[in-house]
Amino acid sequence: TGGEDDGMNRSEQTPARDREARTPADWLRMEWNHIGLYIQALAKWLAVAAVTGAACGVVGSAFHIGVEKATELRGAHGWLLWCLPLAGLVIVGFYKLTKTEGQGTNDIIDAVHLGKGLSIFLLPAIFLGTVLTHLCGGSAGREGAALQMGGTIGHHVGALFRLDDRDMRTATMAGMAAFFAALFGTPLTATVFAMVVISIGIMYHAAFIPCLTASLVAYGVSLLLGVEPTRFTVDMPALEAVMLLRVAVLGALCALVSILFCNTIHFAEHQMARRIPNAWVRVVTGGIGIIALTYLCGTTDYNGAGMNIITAAVEQGSVHPAAFLLKILFTAVTLSAGFKGGEVVPSFFVGATFGCVAGPLLGIPASFGAALGLVAVFCGAVNCPVASIFLSVELFGDGGLLYFALICGISYMLSGYNGLYSSQTILYSKLKAQYINVHTNAHHAGNPHAEPPVRGSLKEE
Repeated sequence: TGGEDDGMNRSEQTPARDREARTPADWLRMEWNHIGLYIQALAKWLAVAAVTGAACGVVGSAFHIGVEKATELRGAHGWLLWCLPLAGLVIVGFYKLTKTEGQGTNDIIDAVHLGKGLSIFLLPAIFLGTVLTHLCGGSAGREGAALQMGGTIGHHVGALFRLDDRDMRTATMAGMAAFFAALFGTPLTATVFAMVVISIGIMYHAAFIPCLTASLVAYGVSLLLGVEPTRFTVDMPALEAVMLLRVAVLGALCALVSILFCNTIHFAEHQMARRIPNAWVRVVTGGIGIIALTYLCGTTDYNGAGMNIITAAVEQGSVHPAAFLLKILFTAVTLSAGFKGGEVVPSFFVGATFGCVAGPLLGIPASFGAALGLVAVFCGAVNCPVASIFLSVELFGDGGLLYFALICGISYMLSGYNGLYSSQTILYSKLKAQYINVHTNAHHAGNPHAEPPVRGSLKEE
């Protein structure tokens, strides 16, 4: 609580000479009180995280099962694709009814950045919207829903515990981490991702125990409810200089793909909103567009999340050469039209299919190239290299850890100041120790060609 924080701050800031001037009894009493404040804070966060993790584990498991069942139904009944425009109308109508229109992952990030409130109605809105999108063949992921639902749950659990403004932001991050862990079965990645995705260059260390505890609880609940964690089997080559060089080249190419992916998504959103301002017309137009694209391609590989294609790329080393470009197109149309889901699983798809095709051209085995591409494009899109490295370990094991670390570093550095979330800020330059504080979406600022401004330096700060 706020009172506890104030007490801890006063105790931490007491000058050393004042502490030495006290009697031994006074010193012991002060130290005991000081320790007590940390124990109280730990107990508070363990309680908040446990409740948040349990709630996110239950809702996240239900959401995961709902999306899986929707995907199975669409596979069994191809005619559901024709219902996509109607599903879009239901989504728009529900968002308007719950007064959550226009809210999304950026609002969750703003809740941490600025302490903004979150409507509890965002939870059912994104749940229903994402399930309907997958049921009828929209091309989207799940993590957007995960961050939004998890952040909303964390925010309202924090309100239940009557946390102050700063602690509410930590509670929101704990919810984000918990839901991500429940969906993907990657609690460590979820913990680090929630801590670093808000402001690139800063890690909110105070949120580590709340996020980790919530993630572990949510992960445990999801396992109890029958949700299988996402795992892949890949043969990792031995560490050698030539392969490191090849991986570095692939990392540079994946950085370019991540730039293409992010900018295409933002450009489509910008153009669709400008050219078709009516949300009802826009979602119907986008639905018709996805139906047309599906029949033009002659396959449903690019509808839904496409986890089967990701698995084929990573474990079998077999994909269509243009799969990554088509997935970018399908995802851009889907999300810009107003359908719901997320961009992270599509980034997995794009990265895995690109790596599967480009890897063998560089002398990298197709399956290993797909695994590398999955992690590298994700890293370039979200600007989180450490979380991406942890993701590689939890998805593929630690056999190729140094290769994944290298490709994440290359992709992060060369992807520039681009990103999936317009509210995300990059506080420090990727090339030097310099403070810049820029948003990752130039279209959000109104100038798609703007260079990130330089506003100071580490020395000046």
